[in-house]
Amino acid sequence: MCMGFGCNAAGVVGCRIIDAPRERLLAVLTNSFVPCNGRFSALIAVITMFFCIFERSVLNSAVAAVGLLLVILLGIGMSFIVTRLLSATLLQGEAAPFALELPPYRRPRIIGVLVRSMLDRTLFVLGRAMLVAAPAGLLIWVLANVSIGGASLLSLLAGWLDPLGGILGLDGMILLAFILGLPANEIVLPVLLMGYMAEGTLQDTAALSDIHQLLLANGWTLLTAVCFLVFMLFHWPCSTTLLTIRKETGSWRWAALAAVLPAGIGLGMCMLLNLAMQLLA
Repeated sequence: MCMGFGCNAAGVVGCRIIDAPRERLLAVLTNSFVPCNGRFSALIAVITMFFCIFERSVLNSAVAAVGLLLVILLGIGMSFIVTRLLSATLLQGEAAPFALELPPYRRPRIIGVLVRSMLDRTLFVLGRAMLVAAPAGLLIWVLANVSIGGASLLSLLAGWLDPLGGILGLDGMILLAFILGLPANEIVLPVLLMGYMAEGTLQDTAALSDIHQLLLANGWTLLTAVCFLVFMLFHWPCSTTLLTIRKETGSWRWAALAAVLPAGIGLGMCMLLNLAMQLLA
């Protein structure tokens, strides 16, 4: 889980340390419930824009820290809950003992550690990412630059997703940004800004105040921000993580389940939040 905070794909690979197949599979399926490094930027940005509304910077920093901590704790708590449910239903069985042998202490070999980390973690994850990053980038460019009837394919697809987005307290462009962000969670927010600004390239707006005004102009409310945070925390893992799960488990079935579990929870929570807000209104 701790490795998943950096990269869920690396966290899945790190599950190899668990000898028992059942417990290892449980850890693999629930690793993406904790936010990876690619999701932190969007989480922090939205929390800062919509919840840090005080004049004193100290209060804003405290609110941002507490808000991000609550999001992280929600992910960890949901990971425990889903693990418990899976172990009682789909992956029933007796808990296997976890034995960790501690080898004799030796002086660390810095070069060896760096080489193994590079081969086992960095190059492995980057190689998986390259398999889908280039085709996905081409797809996003085509959708943003090819127009039909004066409207880009990006805006047309977002319009088709608007009814579903309305049920979830979001909009069609947000859902489309998550779908197109499958290669990497880092591009969800830039794709969303590109769609709102009707531009043909990914956006990198430096000022959060400008992004905030853009989101408000496109109908964002406090409910939209909360639902975005929930869905950013609970949605399908990136393609690199899914490919890694496929390799580690040897089955696309488990990779599909690892995508359906968080996405189903995220969709359900957003729907309930939207429904509760409508009842209160």
